[in-house]
Amino acid sequence: MIQPQKIIIADDHPLFRQALLGTLKPKLSYTNWLEAQTISELEQQLQDNSDSDLLLLDLNIPGAHGFSTLIHVRNHFPQIPVVVISAHEDHVTISKAMSYGAAGFVPKSTPVDDIFAAIMTVLSGDIWLPTLFQNSQEDHEKSDIATRVASLTQQQYRILMMFAQGLLNKQIAYDLHVSEATIKAHATAIFRKLDVRNRTQAVIAIAQLDLTETEFK
Repeated sequence: MIQPQKIIIADDHPLFRQALLGTLKPKLSYTNWLEAQTISELEQQLQDNSDSDLLLLDLNIPGAHGFSTLIHVRNHFPQIPVVVISAHEDHVTISKAMSYGAAGFVPKSTPVDDIFAAIMTVLSGDIWLPTLFQNSQEDHEKSDIATRVASLTQQQYRILMMFAQGLLNKQIAYDLHVSEATIKAHATAIFRKLDVRNRTQAVIAIAQLDLTETEFK
């Protein structure tokens, strides 16, 4: 069995990560496991390890907005297949995740041996879905906002997520080590791409990609 060189796990639950790695590391002993607990950490891991073989992504990682992180990763790091690992396993969430480019969907209730099987299936180039999931025959097209979010550059996406956190231009400029004028220029480009007039409308727009409680019932 050829083992992957690098796998990124983006999940903020230490116990889940430890349990998962405790089982997977012995099976994939030559794999370098990289961890991220927040969106900023994930961004850094992706930047530093764009040659990773796989990303295991929790949709609810802190700083994420539903499916927007999945859309962003698939657009800017298309070479890295993404397996969504989620506490939610309803039909709608799985269908949306797959339509937005996931190569697999693994509920957190899945036995670890099956998670290993899912990883190997996706690494071989195939799709992995839960056994009980009946894939809808509907044509799941990306929504307009999803396409617009996917058009953002990495820096624009990072700034948009900071807008969503309520940070001011001055704070964002300080955190990103650029001038406030640069942030304003990026903001103008973001608003144009999202077809909105201001940061409030931009945040409302990406809220369409948030996971809602009704999707989990």
